Amino acid sequence: MNVNLLIENLTNPALLFFVLGILAVYLKSDLEIPENSSKFISLYLLFAIGFKGGQELSHETFSTEIIWSLLFGIGISAVIPIYTFFILKRKLNLFDSGAIAAAYGSVSAVTFVTAVSYLEANQLQLHGHMVAVMAMMESPSIIIGLMLISIFYKGDNTKFQKKSIVKHSLTNGSVLLILGSLVIGYLANAEQAQGIKPFTNDLFKGFLAIFLLDMGITSGKKLKSFFNSGWFPLVFAVLIPIVNGCLFAIISSIVTDDISNRFIFSVLAASASYIAVPATMKITVPKANPGLYLPMALAVTFPVNITIGMPIYLSIINCTT
Repeated sequence: MNVNLLIENLTNPALLFFVLGILAVYLKSDLEIPENSSKFISLYLLFAIGFKGGQELSHETFSTEIIWSLLFGIGISAVIPIYTFFILKRKLNLFDSGAIAAAYGSVSAVTFVTAVSYLEANQLQLHGHMVAVMAMMESPSIIIGLMLISIFYKGDNTKFQKKSIVKHSLTNGSVLLILGSLVIGYLANAEQAQGIKPFTNDLFKGFLAIFLLDMGITSGKKLKSFFNSGWFPLVFAVLIPIVNGCLFAIISSIVTDDISNRFIFSVLAASASYIAVPATMKITVPKANPGLYLPMALAVTFPVNITIGMPIYLSIINCTT
C-alpha cells in the first residue's frame, strides 16, 4: 500500500471533521448539527453527485461495458449478503444476521461521495454510469436479506409482504433522489448545467466536511452500546469490508480495465448502508437490533473504509492493471 496515499487520506479535512465529531461526544460538548440541516446536507450531496454523474453520462458512448457494469453491480449486491449471512449466523441470531447481511450487501451513498472526492484528489475522474450502478445496488441486498430471514425463520407469525419490500427499496428517498438527479443531469445541456455548477461543484467539499462532522457525532453516541456487544461484531465490521473491497478490486477487472471504475466497484462492495437498510429493517424486521447493525456500518466500517480501505483498494488496482 502506498504510504503517501494513506497519510494523505488520514489528513483529509473531511475525515478530520468526522473525528472531531466523535471527540465532541466524548468531551461532552454541546456541538451538534440541527436535524433539518443534516437532512438538507445529505440531500444536497446525493443531488450533486447524481447531477454531476448525469452530466458525465451524457458525454459517454453507451456500450456493452456499461451494461455489464450495471449487471456486475447488481450481482455484487446480491452475492455479498448471502455469504455474510451464513458467517453472521454462526454468532448472532437470525434477525440480526439478516439485517447486517443486507446492510453490508447494500451501499453507503456517503462513502460513495467520499470515494468520488478521493478520486479527484488522485487526478482520476468518475464516470457517470457508476452513479447509476451505485443507485441500483441499494435494493437487491435488502430483498435478499429479508428473503434469507423468511427462509430460515421457523415461526409462523412473521410474513414479509414482498411487494411492499420491493417498492420500499426502490422508492427509498436516497435512491429516488440520486436516480432522479442522474436523469436530470443527463437531460440538461452544458449551458443549463453551467448555471448551477457553483452549487453542485464549488460547495461540495465544504458540505461533505460538515456532513461528516454530523456523522462523527452520531457515531460517537452509539459506540458505547456497540462495544458492549462483544468482539465478533467489531471484528466483522473491520475485516469484512476490507476483504470485500480487495476481492472486488481484483474481480472487477473482468468487467472493466478503467482504474476509476474498478476503484468505485471496490468501495461499493466494501461499504455498508446505514440509511436505506436501517429504515427498511425498522419497519419489516423490528426484532433486529438497530444498536448493532447501525454502529457497525456507521461507526466502524465507514471510518475503516475512508482511512485505510481506499488506499488499499487503489493500490491493489494499480498493481493489477
